[in-house]
Amino acid sequence: MTEPLKIAYSPCPNDTFVFHAWAHGRVPGAPALDVTFADIDITNGMAERGEFDVLKVSYAVLPWVLDDYALLPCGGALGRGCGPLVLTREPGDGSQPTAKDLAGKTVAVPSERSTAYLLFRLWAAAEVPGGVGEIKVLPFHAIMPAVRDGEVDAGLVIHEARFTYQNYGLHCLADMGEHWERTTGLPIPLGAIVAKRSLGAERLRELTDAIRTSVRMAWDDPAASRTYVLEHAQEMDPAVADQHIGLYVNEFTADLGENGYAAVRGLLTRAAGPGGGAPPRPPGGGILLIDPGFLGVE
Repeated sequence: MTEPLKIAYSPCPNDTFVFHAWAHGRVPGAPALDVTFADIDITNGMAERGEFDVLKVSYAVLPWVLDDYALLPCGGALGRGCGPLVLTREPGDGSQPTAKDLAGKTVAVPSERSTAYLLFRLWAAAEVPGGVGEIKVLPFHAIMPAVRDGEVDAGLVIHEARFTYQNYGLHCLADMGEHWERTTGLPIPLGAIVAKRSLGAERLRELTDAIRTSVRMAWDDPAASRTYVLEHAQEMDPAVADQHIGLYVNEFTADLGENGYAAVRGLLTRAAGPGGGAPPRPPGGGILLIDPGFLGVE
């Protein structure tokens, strides 16, 4: 009997919603999964070390892992109006902080290899004179409390924090996604699904089909995944979980398509540019599954 595929993704509602059917053996013909839940900073590190067969990672980590992993064309998080936010404490004097106020300040981020942090660096290079000060990596669920309690001056947040930051008395200083969309015209690439190239082309095609089927089954019967989603959502309000899924699970989750791949290429190009800190990747086939013709995308 074939061993289950080792997969790691986050406990966030979009991932559990997408993978529910497959993880529970409901996708006909799909291989069994051995699921590990982990925050994105941990899965990024797993991919860099070559651990696990399939992983949800940040698009920003692709330059470091594409020799061993292939980018799958579905299952990830990419869209519009869904970018990371920079949060500060709500000013008590009624003033409105600006990007300039972050100069030399301490900022908490969810991972230094995250897409959120790359988008933040691109924004700060354009908007924060002299740059920010110390960068502190914290689990994403610990960032808003750290900002609220004055442990850091600002925090870069992702996921459901878009819907809950005001509950912590926080102020949205800037939207990294808005900056990205305004300056590039492209959708925002956040989280990617990658799989070991050593699995071979045929197995990678099977995985792609399994993910797409799992996504469609989730859309066809949202109630089926409800318990699984809320069980892993860290006591999240069900309404917030629904908002989270509605924002991050979209047409790009089923198929990146030309616009999705354009966004990924745009991100990797900027990541390899001044201040991006990433090694350059070859254009075209370097980010595709196996070769440029595999998905009909040149």
